[in-house]
Amino acid sequence: MTNSVTQDMMANAIRALAIDGVEAAKSGHPGMPMGAADMATALWTRVLKFDAADPHWPDRDRFVLSAGHGSMLLYALLYLTGHEGLTIDDLRKFRQVGSKTPGHPEYGHTAGVETTRPARSARASPPPSAWRFAERHLAAEFGEDLVDHHTYVICGDGDLMEGVSQEAIAMAGHLKLSRLIVLFDDNQISIDGPISLSDSVDQIARFRSAGWAATRVDGHDQNAIVAAIEAAKTSDKPTLIACRTTIGFGSPNRAGTAKAHGEPLGPDEAKAAKAQLGWTAAPFEIPGDLATAWRAAGARGADARKAWTARFAEAGERKAEFERRLAGKLKPEVAAAIAALKDKHAAEKPALATRKASEAAIEAIVPHAPELLLGSADLTPSNNVKAKAAASIAPGSYGGRYIHYGIREHGMAAAMNGLVLHGGIIPGGATFLVFSDYCRPSIRLAALMGVQAIYVFTHDSIGLGEDGPTHQPVEHLAALRAMPNLVVIRPADAIETAEAWQVALERRNGPTLLALSRQNLPTVRGAGAANRVAEGAYELAGADKAKATIFASGSEVEIALAARDLLAKDGVAARVVSVPSTELFAARSAAERKAVIGDAPVRIAIEAGVRQGWDALIGADGLFVGMHGFGMSGPAKDVYVACGITAQAAADAVHKALAGA
Repeated sequence: MTNSVTQDMMANAIRALAIDGVEAAKSGHPGMPMGAADMATALWTRVLKFDAADPHWPDRDRFVLSAGHGSMLLYALLYLTGHEGLTIDDLRKFRQVGSKTPGHPEYGHTAGVETTRPARSARASPPPSAWRFAERHLAAEFGEDLVDHHTYVICGDGDLMEGVSQEAIAMAGHLKLSRLIVLFDDNQISIDGPISLSDSVDQIARFRSAGWAATRVDGHDQNAIVAAIEAAKTSDKPTLIACRTTIGFGSPNRAGTAKAHGEPLGPDEAKAAKAQLGWTAAPFEIPGDLATAWRAAGARGADARKAWTARFAEAGERKAEFERRLAGKLKPEVAAAIAALKDKHAAEKPALATRKASEAAIEAIVPHAPELLLGSADLTPSNNVKAKAAASIAPGSYGGRYIHYGIREHGMAAAMNGLVLHGGIIPGGATFLVFSDYCRPSIRLAALMGVQAIYVFTHDSIGLGEDGPTHQPVEHLAALRAMPNLVVIRPADAIETAEAWQVALERRNGPTLLALSRQNLPTVRGAGAANRVAEGAYELAGADKAKATIFASGSEVEIALAARDLLAKDGVAARVVSVPSTELFAARSAAERKAVIGDAPVRIAIEAGVRQGWDALIGADGLFVGMHGFGMSGPAKDVYVACGITAQAAADAVHKALAGA
């Protein structure tokens, strides 16, 4: 190593804080921060463009600690560089309830944390390549005088073992996302022991095969690390720098072993490690000269930020649009376009699959929402999310409005998180609803972080027909509705679909999922000024002295209306309530919900999915016409009949219940 005494001691400040934080919490992961401290010190003190006084500066370099279990590394860096709002007391409260230093970094919880990073999906949830792509996309629109930054990552062996890492690596290499620089903490240790127990991949060869530049350095030689980073900044490819490190560096008895990974060193080993590192300060104490050096590193980017601020002030119309985009404010033309589309559908009463109705909504919205960046996981002709005027993103050409993600559902959903976290973009991604299982970890992160992502998931039921039960979602709606802060909308017709898009675009504090049909559906209601989908559930067809209320979502609203007609012929008055979103309905007041649910003696729900979740509307004794197993292959109408989801089945169930009453 060629580090100076100061470089070594600045890295040791990170190691000491990591040891202290984990010891105080009596839980955590000291090994990774101790091993990666030299990488982090080299990057944050000599390369990274940031100003601790303004952690939200739009043109800062982005730093992602992919190995989120090593969170004390990031908290130490943020504290040492002087990020406002993070004190030494916060580090003392590591992993405690209500602290700013949770076990894994959480976006929006601690200033300077760019994203929430759980274990086992970290490499691509979201992939740092998404930040890099967002930077190039916005630079193409606003110019490099306003958008010109790099994305840096520290990841570990475990990150690169996850299958989703290949999706992220392949996309970044294909799109030639230079200025994305990944520092690989190559410590050769996993929880179980040596990496050789489970993996023998040559990561250098792997990355190179995917179109990356890749090299190796000593991960404890800060000068070599900086030299490799500076070389990477000149490449026209994304770059992996494999930094060979020792996990638990400095620990006499645990360094280089799995014992350093996920538990406190213990008082004796902590003391011995500090002695070996030459660290004599008390716990959570940083000597004055080191504190000064670190705070100087935190202010190193102040001049660059001030220069950017001056350029931005002179940017004219670009400034106003840039601010609008970062603030997440929609142009008023978006609401006007949706209102006009609703009026058009009300007049023409089309019979459209809601995936086609969604396509019509996209065509109406896209001209007025340049921030909307759509894409599909190789299902563009089926998902119908590509506007006719939208140019495709291509390697070296990032100004388009459409991303071809390939068959990479998890990578797509993860990338969407990165795009929205960067700022200035509303991402929308599409696939079949049954493939939401592949996206789920990243959907969960979007919900946890409270960020805006729009999932356009088509072929939402047994109504897709001939492809059969492998492609027919049955339990998926219930599983997705169970996720906190995810709003699932299943529209019944073209008008509800337009309203669903409006809800998704206006909802800033969490993701929204549109579940759309493959089969054509009739128009079931008029337009009106109000957005009825935003209510979650509403009376679509009323009745005096109703004996039954029929609740339904999506394609089954048509069946509910037909069942109401059958009951009417038999002299039984029934109401129909359209339920496009149980989450939006649950957010209404108790009085509002009670008024919509009504007091009819019989309540019945119809949905081509499982019952789970419907009891909130129909009660535990309510009736349900839906799926009780998997679907089958055949024409959609025949499959519905075979599965017993028909108007006659619903009417018969109501008659039986009334007779029993």
